[in-house]
Amino acid sequence: MHQNQSSVKIRAMIINYLGGEFIKIQFGDITIAFNPISKDSELKPSKFGADVVVSSINHPDMNGIDQISFGDKKPFAVTGPGEYEVKGVFIKGFASQSNYDGEKRVNTIFSVALEGMNICYLGALDQNELPKEADQDIDGVDILFVPIGGNGVLDPAKAYKLAVAIGPKIIIPMHYGNMGSKDALKSFLKEAGETPAPTAKLTLKKKDLEGKDAEVVVLERE
Repeated sequence: MHQNQSSVKIRAMIINYLGGEFIKIQFGDITIAFNPISKDSELKPSKFGADVVVSSINHPDMNGIDQISFGDKKPFAVTGPGEYEVKGVFIKGFASQSNYDGEKRVNTIFSVALEGMNICYLGALDQNELPKEADQDIDGVDILFVPIGGNGVLDPAKAYKLAVAIGPKIIIPMHYGNMGSKDALKSFLKEAGETPAPTAKLTLKKKDLEGKDAEVVVLERE
């Protein structure tokens, strides 16, 4: 008897950028939202249903958890340090600092593992290095989301230096354009020595990460 190989389907991860620090990740039937923009923000919010919503900092530009409930979708919310597991998604949060919007705030760095892929989301980080606990625990990062806009979060030069130190396979910059320095993306790409063409979304499977080393991917705002 031969096993039906076609029944084993390798799922792809789909990543979209919705402005600010708002990231949407879909993997099979799981949807995760990171730092959704709230309706009280001056930035443009987006509304959809997710299974998990992660908010790294309590600010209207990044705490729109209510925007991620739609229809039957009521997300599990993660808003601080700790360990969490929901629907096969494993999340660890580590306390860090931010000075976003001119005020010292607690920011949570998140490590997310699902289906053999490791994501690190730095949120609104304003520290040149990872806090000790995060540095000891975060390893083997496949995809890193890093803020680059300055003005209370990492500026382009510090963002790229930290990103390389973390050692991910793919680096995705965020927190630019509609927040932070207008020239942040241009400066970040100059630091990286890369000129990638922006893409509407990133679709990848685990095997697509093979051989990649700190490759910068620029996502257009959805």
